[in-house]
Amino acid sequence: MAQTVRRMPAFTLNTDGHPHPRENTLVGLTVVFGLLAFVSSFFHSLHLLSSWTGLAGVVTGLWGQFISVTTAERFVTVIALGASAVGLGLGLAHGGLFG
Repeated sequence: MAQTVRRMPAFTLNTDGHPHPRENTLVGLTVVFGLLAFVSSFFHSLHLLSSWTGLAGVVTGLWGQFISVTTAERFVTVIALGASAVGLGLGLAHGGLFG
């Protein structure tokens, strides 16, 4: 009956079997910056937070794309990079980087 057991595949960014700590750190930072920029961009008074975290997310996301090794890293980075760009754009539209 061992054939009937279905296991969920483990979520990993290292689909090639090698560890990539620097690349995975950049993916994680881009996701955090992207989420923070995207969520805070819906509040007009938080334009400083959304624009600065969006800018940081775009920079880390572009650098992460430049040095990424696996497709899973690129997939997550592109989604987070898009969220960072939206947060940056709305933050700039609501008041910009400096007030």
